[in-house]
Amino acid sequence: MLEVFIDGASAGNPGPSGIGIFIKGEGHLIKISEPIGLTDNHHAEFIALVRALKEIQLLNPQLVSLKSDSKIVLSSIEKRYVKKESFQLLLQEALEIIDTVPLFFTKWISDHENRAADTLARQAIQKQKTK
Repeated sequence: MLEVFIDGASAGNPGPSGIGIFIKGEGHLIKISEPIGLTDNHHAEFIALVRALKEIQLLNPQLVSLKSDSKIVLSSIEKRYVKKESFQLLLQEALEIIDTVPLFFTKWISDHENRAADTLARQAIQKQKTK
């Protein structure tokens, strides 16, 4: 099983933003910290989702447990719908990848439990600010 922790962070609304992804399991330990430019926190969360899914797609997993502290992202996956138009393409891209994984689960976790991904997202903001 792959455990995938995702987080998006923004220093402002909108502001410099970054994503953090922490993947472990099946012999993998992957840490991704990427600046994503100026956006808001919700967009950063959806971008982190898509980026993480693209990464796990390369690993061809049979079982994925996606964990996030973003209720909007997890709710959108569960409902397969998001109201805000600017999130719709990101959700669609995510669902297309999710549908290729035989067993895919989501779980909401607290900020404290998502510390690894949060740290990576905040590091990405700092990378962007120092450019």
